[in-house]
Amino acid sequence: MLWNEPNNLSHWDRSLDPDWALFAEMVRLAGERLGQVAPGLTRVLGGISPIDPGFVGNVFDRGLDRAIDVVAVHGFPLDWNRWHLDEWPARIETIREVSGGKPVWATEVGASSFVSETLQAWAVDATLDQLASCADRIFWYALMDLPERWEAVTRHRAGEGSAYYRHFRMGVCDADGQPKPAAPLLADWAAHDVGVCEWIYWREQARFERMLRLLGDLGIRRVRTGIGWADWDRPGAAEWFDSVMHALDPFAVTLTLCFTPARAGRTPHHTSPPINLSDFADFCEVIARRYAPVQLVKPARM
Repeated sequence: MLWNEPNNLSHWDRSLDPDWALFAEMVRLAGERLGQVAPGLTRVLGGISPIDPGFVGNVFDRGLDRAIDVVAVHGFPLDWNRWHLDEWPARIETIREVSGGKPVWATEVGASSFVSETLQAWAVDATLDQLASCADRIFWYALMDLPERWEAVTRHRAGEGSAYYRHFRMGVCDADGQPKPAAPLLADWAAHDVGVCEWIYWREQARFERMLRLLGDLGIRRVRTGIGWADWDRPGAAEWFDSVMHALDPFAVTLTLCFTPARAGRTPHHTSPPINLSDFADFCEVIARRYAPVQLVKPARM
């Protein structure tokens, strides 16, 4: 998956790229590169939030449609979006239409237990019942709550008010791995190929091991996670991610590639467009050659 929520200020700095021309070119270059080095790999446009057909039409008009295979969407109507659960099918269809019939994946859907664990449990069935007939693939967000000592990755905290704290209660299990009422319901859906989106945090080994245990307990086989380009810049990154990807080998993994290293950005921030747009394609090629199934990857040119 190429980037994450590119039309969300928390993940792409629109002040540097107000019409997403730089984004479209960056992802086009990355998608074309992956098509050359790993021609069997599914290239997914990072999940958009909000679900905006105008954004998809804009970047497709800039040539991105030829470099991706799937469009992804994110939605949280019970927490941050101002629409109802029963609008899911229509919203998915607007994206499918503007993308020329490409598959549409719902790569982050969920509900916080901030208000009520009972409401969250109800939301698992209510949400997935709506999506099962219209989305080509679904990932529930998330497996575990965030620890209270952390900060959520958002630039909208001032505008969210108390809704900011919903970010910390998106898991079907708490931060210590204790299941909430939503957990067994998600386990039932996992048997119908619903996956989980769960971010793996840098060097958080104990949390990662807890994640692996819970995936097994709930019978979840599909996992969406990510490798940050900025994290790949850290000393020891290859060793850490080698261990992560080896542990995830039994699962069907959708890997999100995003976040600019400070040294590569037009400003020193992970949301910045890179100075050289092709640098992101270079990073994607490195990750594909290292972690994509070997039968999908062509040998490097000598």
